[in-house]
Amino acid sequence: MEFVVFTITQTMAFVAISLTLILLSRRSLRNLRCHGFYRFFAFEGILALLIINSPYWIADEYSLAGLLSVLLLFLSLLFVFLGFYLLKSEGGRRDDAINTENFEFENTSVLITKGVYHYIRHPMYSSLLLLAWGALLKNITFTGLVLALAVSVFLILTAKFEEHENIAFFGVDYQDYMLKSKRFLPFIY
Repeated sequence: MEFVVFTITQTMAFVAISLTLILLSRRSLRNLRCHGFYRFFAFEGILALLIINSPYWIADEYSLAGLLSVLLLFLSLLFVFLGFYLLKSEGGRRDDAINTENFEFENTSVLITKGVYHYIRHPMYSSLLLLAWGALLKNITFTGLVLALAVSVFLILTAKFEEHENIAFFGVDYQDYMLKSKRFLPFIY
């Protein structure tokens, strides 16, 4: 496995997009106890993976790794759309947003336990996890593997911090829900 470094163009793209992510996440980055703090670093790792592997995005798509990549990327899209749709359509809005660091759509007033949320608590983080590993499979390198593992760790931390926030808001209902659902992957974890 090779170690990959950014080209000048890739570095410029990474910095430009990172500045946008910093702007969007600025409130979360001030609070280490907020799930958004850790999610920011997952986003950064995914961005680095996408940029590093961009030259290989359509190369070798019929190899085993290429087919697995396409499957993971498709599932990533499916999870994010299903999760976001249910949050927007069923979640309601909290009038008194407790977590001001959150994006508006995250502050739901209703605990959603149907659809994809029946099986997993964090379909949008699952989506990011699948995106990271799908991007890695485009061109597996030591750098990419380290990034995918780091993204996985940051997403686990993100989910754990969000679960603490959800227990604080939804109480016993969320604790019961945690016993009946998996964190990221249906029937697995």
